[in-house]
Amino acid sequence: MPATMLADRALIRLSGEDVRGFLQGLVTNEVAGALPVWAGLLSAQGKALFDFLVWDDGDDLLIDCEAAQADALARRLTLYRLRRAVTIVRDEALTVHWSPSGGQGVADPRLEDLGRRWIAAAGDGDASAAWRAHRLALGVTEGAAEIGQDSTLWLEANAAELNGVSFTKGCYVGQENTARMNWRSNVSRRLIVFRAVDDPGGDARIWYPELGLAVARRRVDSLADGPDLVRPPWLIEAIRGG
Repeated sequence: MPATMLADRALIRLSGEDVRGFLQGLVTNEVAGALPVWAGLLSAQGKALFDFLVWDDGDDLLIDCEAAQADALARRLTLYRLRRAVTIVRDEALTVHWSPSGGQGVADPRLEDLGRRWIAAAGDGDASAAWRAHRLALGVTEGAAEIGQDSTLWLEANAAELNGVSFTKGCYVGQENTARMNWRSNVSRRLIVFRAVDDPGGDARIWYPELGLAVARRRVDSLADGPDLVRPPWLIEAIRGG
């Protein structure tokens, strides 16, 4: 059977007193209802610091995030905990799994075409490279290397199009600027995936030479004529709407 484990992902477990209420006041998406959801933890200015998926596990919540950023994210969440009786620790017993199709797990909440995702014990092999290729082919960015940290506004990361933000929930960190951008419909730049056989240099946030793809933050008014752009239907609709 093909590998399904995403070895570059980690899980942070939140347990204790009203963990949903705790996270609800911090992140961009609705965590009081059905999970999983994709969400971000932002700066006060509405710029992405971390992105992740939130799952429920009984009364606990699990944050499915980049392994390289897990400790930093846990520390950041701990700063907001104050005196609330919430425990925030990495869960080393479980891992994130992915498959491009099949009946296991649930559809990725960002985009159904991203495939199926679930949480289970570690397995053999590593599907991280296959997941990256599949995700970028659909124009979906994630993680610090692609979205950046404190450098990209959350709506510029296509959060509205990929179900990463609720405009009806209560306040969260960075909510004011995010809501204002949505109300004014003034997302002037977006993260996009483009084809790059050769190193694009400073034009890219990150280049994946093995895939011939790169990620950049570009002005929306430059996207209609970009022949190198990966154009999934969701992005075409967003460009037309912008």
